[in-house]
Amino acid sequence: MTAESTVPPPAGQPRAAERAVSVLAPRGPAAGRRLPAGPRGRRPRRISPVPLPLVDGGAALLGGLVVPGAVRYPLVIALLALGVMGLNRRACLYDTSLVRGVLDELPAVCGRIAVGWAAVAALSPLRPLPLTVLVGAFAVHCTAAFAGRAAVHGRRARRRRPSPALVVGPVSAARPVAAALLRQPGCGVRPVGLVTDPLDVLTGDGDGPELPVLTTDQETHRAVIQNGVATVLVVGTATRVERTALLRDLATYGCVLWELDADSPSYGLGGRREGAGHLAGFSRRLLSPDGGRRRVGVGKRVLDMVLSGSLLLLVCPVLLVCAVVLRVMDGPGVVFRQERIGKHGRPFTLLKFRTHRPASAHEAATRWSVANEQEMSRFCQFLRRTSLDELPQLWNVCRGDMSLVGPRPERPYFVAKFSQTYPYYPERHRMPTGITGLSQIHGLRGDTSIEDRCRFDNAYIDNWSLWQDICILVRTAILFVRPTGS
Repeated sequence: MTAESTVPPPAGQPRAAERAVSVLAPRGPAAGRRLPAGPRGRRPRRISPVPLPLVDGGAALLGGLVVPGAVRYPLVIALLALGVMGLNRRACLYDTSLVRGVLDELPAVCGRIAVGWAAVAALSPLRPLPLTVLVGAFAVHCTAAFAGRAAVHGRRARRRRPSPALVVGPVSAARPVAAALLRQPGCGVRPVGLVTDPLDVLTGDGDGPELPVLTTDQETHRAVIQNGVATVLVVGTATRVERTALLRDLATYGCVLWELDADSPSYGLGGRREGAGHLAGFSRRLLSPDGGRRRVGVGKRVLDMVLSGSLLLLVCPVLLVCAVVLRVMDGPGVVFRQERIGKHGRPFTLLKFRTHRPASAHEAATRWSVANEQEMSRFCQFLRRTSLDELPQLWNVCRGDMSLVGPRPERPYFVAKFSQTYPYYPERHRMPTGITGLSQIHGLRGDTSIEDRCRFDNAYIDNWSLWQDICILVRTAILFVRPTGS
């Protein structure tokens, strides 16, 4: 198994035009767990994200025209429009995965417009504004935004057909959900198939429509292609946990994932969540199986470049001393180079100070840990115990091979081995690998549980934030001197 086995399929593959579900016996070798690329075809119609921001910008312009002298400060009105649009985006009011009701979002929109005008009244050159002028501008702005959004949502509702959807979950729970959705065509989705485990087909007895039951990834892939499926409905939290790998593949393929609580109503005890609402009476929330991958961008890379570059300059004397001592004590070959697997399964060469000389290249690639080898010199044991042997990896961070914070990169042999043993191990490669991470600050270094590492690493990715990276770096600095190496 090579490093390529951990690479996810390309995102945004086109899908064919909508047709009936066809579940045929495969004509070749069974597909792997990952969904293969599909044939070329017409994509299902998507909602354009452009009209609503234009409406909000135009409404801000109309509101600004009410203020005397506003034409002399066009930058103020432009900043007001951009501020309101930015606040609305943070509130997911530009979500294109469904048609919203204008009344549902009106309180949030008006609240953000009020924040914008409060900032104008307090900070802009237009102050002091009379209260009547400020209220009038706010009223015009809200009215224009309400009218524009109502027109956009109305046009979308008239043009949009029910979206073909797959329902994922046990047959006993998925069939009643599919039946309820088919009884409510106005909900915007139309189930075309049920995705479940093969064993569940034998035991499931749910009441509902006789939709095709898809039990393999290949059948699911074919249904997505032939029906232009754009929506996947996951019934229950247990299903989300058990089918994480398949759901991530479907999300990579371009499907929008919703979790439905079919049998566990909140009875007023649940808090508000992003994308929360209901679908045909079932509580729903938007899932993001790609976790932090969508949010990781320039900020993480800038943090890596600034900190790794600064640290390299600061530790240059330490690097020089370690290199000289290793050269004198153990001879040439101070830096140890080893192939590791990084983001999306791409291999790279990891740098470390050489603290142990493997007997052969095969041993270097397949032996798990040499942290307690007795033949290591005391200085090498000191380097591993204090993690100073990891300092050359700062150069890997500067080059972009890895990050300061992320799942630890592993050798191809162990990536293949662990991927077969632990189903969620390949998901660690959704983000850049790192020198330290959530696993390491919880003591999972060296000869520790791979299952626990996998759980911590995926939790880090699913809940990624720049602040979390900073916290992990601070805790790593506090725990820098340790009794064992990685």
